[in-house]
Amino acid sequence: MRVVRRVSASRGFARVAPYVIPALDRGVHRLTRGRRLLSTAMLPGLVLTSTGARSGLPRRTPLACMPEGGAGAGRSWILVGSNFGRPGHPAWTHNLLAQPRVSISLRGADVTVTAVLLEGEERAAVWAAALAFWPPYAAYQKRISREIRLFRLTPDGPPAE
Repeated sequence: MRVVRRVSASRGFARVAPYVIPALDRGVHRLTRGRRLLSTAMLPGLVLTSTGARSGLPRRTPLACMPEGGAGAGRSWILVGSNFGRPGHPAWTHNLLAQPRVSISLRGADVTVTAVLLEGEERAAVWAAALAFWPPYAAYQKRISREIRLFRLTPDGPPAE
C-alpha cells in the first residue's frame, strides 16, 4: 500500500490518472451492473450522477469517497475535490455547487443525496480525517494554490411527490 500511495502522489500519476482511472471505473461499473469499481481496490468509491452546471445534462463521475458513520440513516460520505493535484477544481465540484441534490451509485444501489460544501472549522476537521484516510491528498494540496473542496453527501428522505 505504501508503494500505491507514493505512486498516486506523483506528478506523473496526476497527468495520466484523470484519463485512465475514470474510464476503467466506468467500464467495470457497467460490466458489474453497478456493484463494483476498479479503483475500490485502493479506496472506497461511488459513481456520482450530477447535473452539468452549464449543460444541464446528467454527468456520471466515478469518485473515491470517505465513508462517515455506520450503516443506517446517519451514514454520509465525503468527496475530496483533489483533481489528482491538478490546478483547476474538478468539473463535478462546480456541478455540486450549482445543483447539490444528486444521486450516487454505491455497490449496486442508487441513493439520492444532498451535497454540502464544507468550510471553516468543519472543513479543517474533515481535512485532517481525509489526510489520515489517504495521505497522498497532502501532496496534491502542496502542488496547487487553490484550496481543495470537500463535500459531505447525506441521504435525502423520500422525494416529495
